Amino acid sequence: MKIGVTGATGQLGRIVIEKLKAKIPAADIVALVRTPSKAAGLGVEARAFDYDKTEGLADALKGIDRLLLISANEPGKRLKQHENAIDAAKAAGVKFLAYTSLLRADSTTLVLGPEHLGTEKLVKASGIPYAILRHGWYIENYFGGLDHVIESGELVGSAGNGKISAATREDFAEADVAVLIGEGHNNKIYELAGDNGFTLAEFAKTLGEVSGKPVSYKNVPVNDFAAALAQGGLPEPVAQFFAGTHVATEKGDLFDESKEISKLAGRPTTSLKAAVQQFLSN
Repeated sequence: MKIGVTGATGQLGRIVIEKLKAKIPAADIVALVRTPSKAAGLGVEARAFDYDKTEGLADALKGIDRLLLISANEPGKRLKQHENAIDAAKAAGVKFLAYTSLLRADSTTLVLGPEHLGTEKLVKASGIPYAILRHGWYIENYFGGLDHVIESGELVGSAGNGKISAATREDFAEADVAVLIGEGHNNKIYELAGDNGFTLAEFAKTLGEVSGKPVSYKNVPVNDFAAALAQGGLPEPVAQFFAGTHVATEKGDLFDESKEISKLAGRPTTSLKAAVQQFLSN
């Protein structure tokens, strides 16, 4: 059985490859990447796979039995890119297709939702046995700029008391791999999220405990938060996007209690404190 992983040089993809290598022979793993030379350090076969170059996609998937389609990273272009990959998988005779979607893609208010839900529909319509792996938020999403937060003693946001069921990329990768190499996952949808939700106030408190410097959370109106992000150097559309994720957080879009990651991985997800400790120690 040969397993292919798209986006294999990305932050999630690299971890998935390492987790797969611990479970199956490296010779049975194929990294599907835009630039194969960048995958040299992965220790597996690398094939050119550019979502936008449709003529070579099916050839790149020849001989692959099970495919993990990791969501592309260009909002606005992803639905077409994913369609190209799914069409190629069908043409190449891929026998199982897993897609990393978004937590509760069918009801989320996150701006990312429609492209993920659209991709899910394409996966289902392909006729290939599938698994939809709806990823929640990565704890690492909150690690940008932590030095400044610790220094200032203040974490600013607009998420109110909204809870976030985040987990580490390693946690998500372990669940993804369990589905890729396991049985009984055909045509299933998994809502993947961390075991224990936290608010940004709780995140700030944990950050203070681990760093030894008190950190408090300041909730501000979303427009003020977006403006502060833009003043900090983020392009306006990116600032608006991040501010929007806080609005969605307050609405509960990033909270889930199903504990599907830990069920699939066979272990609890990484605690917030442990993830922060690991990050700050590096």
